[in-house]
Amino acid sequence: MPSPASAAPPPGRLLLAPMEGLADDVLREILTDIGGYDWAVTEFVRVSANCLPKRAFLRVSPELKNGGRTRAGTPVWVQLLGSAPEILAQNAAALSRLDPPGIDLNFGCPAPAVNRHGGGAALLEDPELLLCIARAVRAAVPPAIPVSAKMRLGIEDTSRALDCARALDEGGIQRLVVHARTKAEMYRPPAHWEWIARIRAAVRVPVVANGEVWSAADYHRCRAESGAADVMLGRGAVADPFLARRLRHDEIPDRAAEWEALRPHLAHFWARVRAKVEARHAPGRIKLWLGMLRRHYPMAVPLYTAIRSLRRCDEVEHLLVQNGIPAVASGFPD
Repeated sequence: MPSPASAAPPPGRLLLAPMEGLADDVLREILTDIGGYDWAVTEFVRVSANCLPKRAFLRVSPELKNGGRTRAGTPVWVQLLGSAPEILAQNAAALSRLDPPGIDLNFGCPAPAVNRHGGGAALLEDPELLLCIARAVRAAVPPAIPVSAKMRLGIEDTSRALDCARALDEGGIQRLVVHARTKAEMYRPPAHWEWIARIRAAVRVPVVANGEVWSAADYHRCRAESGAADVMLGRGAVADPFLARRLRHDEIPDRAAEWEALRPHLAHFWARVRAKVEARHAPGRIKLWLGMLRRHYPMAVPLYTAIRSLRRCDEVEHLLVQNGIPAVASGFPD
């Protein structure tokens, strides 16, 4: 009988990952407009000592004002990060009153600033605490709203990975996303997809594979090694905005055609960023995205090189127009 990792998984879902500092509601809108995703997950809402006001959830997920969906209709789950079961449960209950499509718990963020304050992947040393958090949140949220969790394989090693996964399963989550690296490994390749197969065998809930999927070849190898039907795309989706759509339709990349199709999305992104952030921060946002696009689109290289040293928005807009990015100064494209 084939092992879970060697059996061919059935067609599955494609999820857009939460990416703090990289993919906010602006980029979620762009990527889901392009298409291919079953749902997306927000960057984390940090929960510490108090029950947050409604505006804190809306700031991270303005999609809540649109039925919890992006402009294209893609559901957006809201992610919570914290370490106190009762406070997380209170905030999950408050969030549930805004009727999100789902709530996700963050046990995967490797950022030192987060981990120093007892959040994210730092909690993977204490499976019992994960159990208490999951159980408290699940009890506080109406049954109609699903609760998921995202975890890494551990802090320094994988010795507690199965215990953590079982604890979350026992706590009542309905889906587990596994980023197949430890906290110490951050985002360095490779991702250990074979560990996802081990976790799948240890829990009852569906498991989503995540980590180091940049291409169709990566996607198929990840599914084969993990046995997981569902895959969450992170940085690979930002660097290749058409990846999910190509995977959905089994298409071959046409980078020149995709770049032409991406131009109005770049214009929309810039307009939305200008409207959202202070002018001094806006150039950095488009530099970050163009820098990642260079991985797959040679056409992004000269544009990134030209824009990299610019600090003023008017300079950026002038250069974008020169490079065929339409409607930059005239508002949001339809």
